[in-house]
Amino acid sequence: MDQAQQLRNVIKKQNQKVIRSTARVITVTSGKGGVGKSNLSVNLAIQFRRMGKRVVIFDADFGLANVEVMFGAIPKHNLSDLIYRNKKIDEIITEGPMEIGFISGGSGILGLNNLTKEQILYLVKSLEILGTMTDIIIVDTGAGISDSVLEFVLASPEVLLVTTPDPSSLTDSYSLIKALYNHPDFAKHNNQIYVVSNRVSNAEEGKQLFDKLDSVVKQFLEGKIRYLGAVPQDSALEKAVRQQKPVSLCSPNAKSAEAFEQIANMLINGTENVVNTKWGITKIFNRFLNR
Repeated sequence: MDQAQQLRNVIKKQNQKVIRSTARVITVTSGKGGVGKSNLSVNLAIQFRRMGKRVVIFDADFGLANVEVMFGAIPKHNLSDLIYRNKKIDEIITEGPMEIGFISGGSGILGLNNLTKEQILYLVKSLEILGTMTDIIIVDTGAGISDSVLEFVLASPEVLLVTTPDPSSLTDSYSLIKALYNHPDFAKHNNQIYVVSNRVSNAEEGKQLFDKLDSVVKQFLEGKIRYLGAVPQDSALEKAVRQQKPVSLCSPNAKSAEAFEQIANMLINGTENVVNTKWGITKIFNRFLNR
């Protein structure tokens, strides 16, 4: 039996022992950087909290620190501290505004396929504990179609794809969807892809943007994506971005903040139960451990 198979057996046995997590996992991604992906993650977290949900954001964008900047909180620990320094899961969670939890991935993900059995056991157990501590885990990935981004997206039952009217953003969004559909592990019935049109002038432009993407996905991939809503680029949002703060806190009555509220409400009350949203956060990390 090779080492990879031994590790898979360890994970399987451990998963059978622990309490199943109940947290809903939502992965936010984009085909290119600079389209407002982290901004969506943070503002959705705020709106979820206003709905009474416990929320933790997992920042899987290793190259940038957008989430912690917007929260105004520098994490003392990250995922590496949990894996290599035996920190507990609650010790690596930084508290942001409105008691929103935040976990920095740091460089911890990059070394997951080199862990010992003991480290894997501890990680799996910790992630299961995290899944019982919160209602929603938002995974904020890096941008583009790198292997690490695809691994997160492939293992997530619900994916929020952020795009903008910029032609290159639309093209890169399609490239990301195409990469998913061409991946041997992608299953249409297990992954629901939602599209959020960001930085549009009005709702009509947002829907038109989605329709363009939807038409090429249907024509060339025979795929299905769903429209979740649009976020207008208003003056309040522009000011909040400059100040590196969430518009949902700075200007809760702004049109952009109301749009984030509507999207959050759609995710909680308006989406069809078309996928198994109870996979748990551990399933995502199992993909890295089993590569």
